[in-house]
Amino acid sequence: MNPTVALLLDTMAPGLLVIGAALIALPWMSPRNERARMAVVAVIIVLMWRYMIWRWLCTLPPMGLSVDWIVGLIFVTVETLAILGTTIGLIGLTRVSNRTPQVQQNLSWLDAQAPLPLVDVFICTYNEDKDILERTIVGATTMDYGRFRVWVLDDGRRAWLKELSAKLGVGYITRPDNEHAKAGNINNALKQVAALPEPPDFISILDADFVPTSQFLRRALSLMKDGDVGIVQTPQHFINPDPLQTNLSITGVWPDEQRYFFDVVLASKDAWGAAFCCGTSSVIRFSELQLLGGFPTDSVTEDYCVTLKMKQAGYRTVYLNERLSLGLAPEGLKEYITQRSRWALGFMQIFRGPLGPLRRGNGLSIIDRISLIEAFLYWCGSYGFRMLGIVVPILYLLLNINAVQADVVTTLAYYMPHFIGSAIATAWMAQSRVMPIMTDVTQLLAASQILQAVAHGLFKPKGQKFKVTAKGGDRSKRFVQWPLLSMFLIYLALTITGVVWAFLLEDGTKLRDSSALCLFWSWYNMVVLTMACLVCIEQPRYRSDERLTAGDDALVQTSAAASPHKVLDVSLGGARLAGTLAADVGSEVTVVLAGLTLPATVVRREEESFAVRFHDEDEARMDLIKLVYSGRYSAAVEKIEPGRVAAAVFGRVMR
Repeated sequence: MNPTVALLLDTMAPGLLVIGAALIALPWMSPRNERARMAVVAVIIVLMWRYMIWRWLCTLPPMGLSVDWIVGLIFVTVETLAILGTTIGLIGLTRVSNRTPQVQQNLSWLDAQAPLPLVDVFICTYNEDKDILERTIVGATTMDYGRFRVWVLDDGRRAWLKELSAKLGVGYITRPDNEHAKAGNINNALKQVAALPEPPDFISILDADFVPTSQFLRRALSLMKDGDVGIVQTPQHFINPDPLQTNLSITGVWPDEQRYFFDVVLASKDAWGAAFCCGTSSVIRFSELQLLGGFPTDSVTEDYCVTLKMKQAGYRTVYLNERLSLGLAPEGLKEYITQRSRWALGFMQIFRGPLGPLRRGNGLSIIDRISLIEAFLYWCGSYGFRMLGIVVPILYLLLNINAVQADVVTTLAYYMPHFIGSAIATAWMAQSRVMPIMTDVTQLLAASQILQAVAHGLFKPKGQKFKVTAKGGDRSKRFVQWPLLSMFLIYLALTITGVVWAFLLEDGTKLRDSSALCLFWSWYNMVVLTMACLVCIEQPRYRSDERLTAGDDALVQTSAAASPHKVLDVSLGGARLAGTLAADVGSEVTVVLAGLTLPATVVRREEESFAVRFHDEDEARMDLIKLVYSGRYSAAVEKIEPGRVAAAVFGRVMR
């Protein structure tokens, strides 16, 4: 055998062994089985720390005050923090909860209550559009629960919203200022409802863009049977694509960026007793919240703070992983980054504050402390490592700063098993909701702003303003996020220049040792940076109403006849149906869907389908909101195929 081939096979043997073991074992193992998850996680942790020990012992430059050693030490330290956070996260994933059977058991208890617990539903709003608020209010007022009140909490003090609230039969609460942002808005409403002749037993928090399904209150409240449950949190599901899905053209093949967190991570945290309130689509015990003085105002993540305050008082937060509300993801990249930066800032404020994991005597359990430390490591380590992963190869190529002294052969032997094993195991436990390269792109997009937020939260935690995540608005034109795009283009240009300089122009450079490793790393960074640049070019969104996947049967009545059709997708504005229709574009038809009679106009005909636009009539619109947001339809990607994702991204790159 050729010596080079033999060396390569010996080097890759550990990685190939991991791949082979995964291919043989994982198809026969259920990701729901805790013992199987524990076994897989144990193997991955061993591989990760085998790699990290090698990094510390064998890849650092000689100790001293040289630039190589300083940069190398910083880099390996940040990488260690990232790996430590990943380790804690993987251990967390060994358990998973499913509270649906508990809900089914508890519903009879809830229905037997006489009278039913009174719930005040708070819709928190600042500057959202009328269409967004209208569907949230209508959805809230039509929930299948016998005893609740709906209140619009308007921090925008808008006359038209006061009129809309009166028209839809809900309460309207405002205040003279916006002190403490969302937390202050909720606390003001708590004082108002506490002074009523009949205060509520529970409150429910809804963001302005989150429409509850008809079963939201009933199913969430059933988990309040246990008296020590203070908060019930449900997941956030979205009807619109996020910036990554839109700008990389992967809307139909890749789930929204938060699906992994809500479908996998939070369900696992719940199994450990570490679930937390996420700001919307939750139900909270009113009496205890009053005793706590309302929502904390010393962090911009008041939702996580209230969970910790509840735990101090002996109450649990539980997570019901059912699709019980539908909302809007940030559509623009700027809004997406603003949201993530606010989360990072809030966690750092908590970390520094009296509820921090290192504070003695604050009543937090070991699990809660570990969960907070994991969050700290995620925001600091993972995002820091992603930025250094771009910068360190550039420093080597252009300035000859050798922060990682290792050859390709040895690196493959240690890094390949860790990388491949982690990717396969996480994808198995998350049912393919994560891919390493997609994770790297999402982290890179927000890394610089998040690291700034981390620094502000750690060193200047007070005085930071709550930045609202804007939703809705006109996005019908292509828009370029030039500040971000410029930064990524500079990184990309420096990486390409470094490769050309080091391996083509500079005499004597050979593909050996660290240079070869850096070359491989640089090519990977070029791919990640190219994808990040594409995300910065905001693609136009022409639909005013997002379409949800359907499957209902409908009857379409034309002037001549009625014919049955399968509904492919539906929105508040119209529907797309399968089959052909004996009516021209522009013809008036009537669509009978789920018991609703909806006047419509044919707007498009294709070979195997046609589309209709519903008439904009108040009564029909109210019924449509109830139907579309009933929970029977979804915009989620149910089956994830990595090949289709790769093809979609490649197609976007080639356009």
